[in-house]
Amino acid sequence: MSEIRQTGKTVEDAIASALEKLNTLRDQVDVQVITKGKKGFLGFGAVLAEVVVRPIPEEPVQSTSSILDFKEEVVEELAKERASVQVSDNELIVEKVEKPDTIEEAESKNLSESTLTDDEIIAETSEYIVQIARDMGVEDLQISYETDGKVIRFQLESEKAAYLIGKRGSTLNALQQLAQLVANKGTGTYKVVRVDVGDYRVRRELALEQLAERMADKAIRSGRKVQLEPMPSNERKVLHHALADRLDIETYSEGKDPRRYLVIEPIV
Repeated sequence: MSEIRQTGKTVEDAIASALEKLNTLRDQVDVQVITKGKKGFLGFGAVLAEVVVRPIPEEPVQSTSSILDFKEEVVEELAKERASVQVSDNELIVEKVEKPDTIEEAESKNLSESTLTDDEIIAETSEYIVQIARDMGVEDLQISYETDGKVIRFQLESEKAAYLIGKRGSTLNALQQLAQLVANKGTGTYKVVRVDVGDYRVRRELALEQLAERMADKAIRSGRKVQLEPMPSNERKVLHHALADRLDIETYSEGKDPRRYLVIEPIV
């Protein structure tokens, strides 16, 4: 469905209804307000709000092959871990085949390796992110960071933020996984790396929570289970958590990665 025209008591009601029919998120559509609507007086003269909602076309991710080249370098020369990369419909998906089961195991594995200081880890990881961004055609990248114990958070800013985010965050997730490998090369402790672009992850999480509530309400109204689009595990966890306190529905995942999806089923 390329676009949908929807009415409602208010503009927000109309948008919410359209998003539910499109089974998508607010940050993935463009909204054109046709009429704002008005309440009228004593039931007379009321006008419904009307909007046209169009899915935003995905921006192509540039130089995907460059990301693959960097991935192979990082995996073979820096991380010494095996990984598989699949590119489909301009999406980049990175699946680590081997990884420590726990942080303790990772720390034990790294004890025999040379130790870098936190400043050196941050500098090397930042340099890697800048280089891979340049290969994608992003020349204006600005990086800031903050640390919290073993967690290092990198915040990226660019006029071409969409290239770094990719389709539903796929490129950003891949970049974060590879940056994690770089950060843990030659360290004596295990570092957890988080990479964000323009607070995308915060906005995405809020949009997912709103989607979860809408789809749960839809399941209750229809009396049928609702199947959402495939999402990575971290996004499915957001949906599970958002609906954890509801007693009228249950949530579970089906399918296999990377096509695994969430199902919301009403409890009869």
